Amino acid sequence: MSVSEHDVRHIAALARLGLEPERVPALVAELNGILAHMDVLSKVNTSVVQAVEGVGAGGMPLRADGGAPDALARPREAFAPETRDGFFLVPRLATHVASPDAMLDATAGDEGDA
Repeated sequence: MSVSEHDVRHIAALARLGLEPERVPALVAELNGILAHMDVLSKVNTSVVQAVEGVGAGGMPLRADGGAPDALARPREAFAPETRDGFFLVPRLATHVASPDAMLDATAGDEGDA
């Protein structure tokens, strides 16, 4: 596998990179060098190499997921200043109103809205 100058220009355009035209041949050579090295690495026989602990097909051993969830020490409603119909009521953090005067009017009446 190798990349061409067209590939490099296309990827640079997709990524919206400011790629200077004189830099393209050097990038093509570097990328093709990396791909050639990866091709050599993929041909190395690793069947006799032991997998690193915690990495590979076996992965990290997991404990059995069991038991009932812990109950909260306080009721859910104790975590919010106010609730209504099972929902927490919190102050509004943002608004879609554009003008500063309208924002001041809108935030004056928002206290307690969900």
